[in-house]
Amino acid sequence: MVLFSIFLPSTSSATSDYARQTGFSCRECHVEAIGAGPLTKEGERFRKEMRIKGQYRQLNDTQRVVRLLVGYIHLIIAIAWFGTIIYVHILLKPAYALRGLPRGELLLGWTSIIILSISGTFLSIARIPRWELLYTTRFGILLSIKVFLFLIMVTTAVIVTFFIGPRMKRKWKVKWESQIAGGKQDLTIEQLHSFDGKEGRPAYIVYKGKIYDVTGSKFWKDGSHMTKHLAGHDLTDALRTAPHGEENVLSVPAVGKLLSAGEKPSRPFHERIFYLFAYMNLALVFLIVFVIALWRWG
Repeated sequence: MVLFSIFLPSTSSATSDYARQTGFSCRECHVEAIGAGPLTKEGERFRKEMRIKGQYRQLNDTQRVVRLLVGYIHLIIAIAWFGTIIYVHILLKPAYALRGLPRGELLLGWTSIIILSISGTFLSIARIPRWELLYTTRFGILLSIKVFLFLIMVTTAVIVTFFIGPRMKRKWKVKWESQIAGGKQDLTIEQLHSFDGKEGRPAYIVYKGKIYDVTGSKFWKDGSHMTKHLAGHDLTDALRTAPHGEENVLSVPAVGKLLSAGEKPSRPFHERIFYLFAYMNLALVFLIVFVIALWRWG
């Protein structure tokens, strides 16, 4: 990093926004026809005018290095958070969180929100010298849209974490305890997701329509098998590609059968809101990524 900062070239922060404002091509302000790099006399004059008007913030080499590091952290955290949301919807499905949000996801979500808020604020200050640029320039408008979408996600996170999540957790605990007490282990696939082997819960899997209890198996610690398969799911198809046969599954206790979903029961209001927020956040992720793509390549 020291060598990188020493040899980091001093580059212009010009974008196509300036070309749109002036109607000039890149070669009018830059020595190279494709833009970036050293400025021509016209480019130096234009940059000076922008700085005087408060429409451009010039950074020294140290500030550029700091901005690069902060931007890198901002991007990595965004990938981790957005990737988790997409992963949950594609593989786990939102229903698995009806028992209450897992601690790991809560920690990742709120850590991401805090870091993105701090780093995003710093990056915005480094680029936007005046508030009015947030609604008078193309970059500022796109940034404002992205911030607005992010704030919607933060609002839903607050509601789910402190209001909806605790209600779902209490409801699931009562339901699970009544099932165990009554000896009823026939479950729908949605109910099965709650038996994931985490935070002291039993670990169930399904094979050929039957539910098996793998809680006591040393190969299913914390509801995960070889870091590839998760408890609370139907693993019938997965076993076909496994290096072992079905005897490993048949050796654990069978506790019930998988029921057909049939007619879906009416959901409580807080669960409907949870599903609404879950799919809305997925849509917001794609919208934010689209805004970034529009800013960089649109």
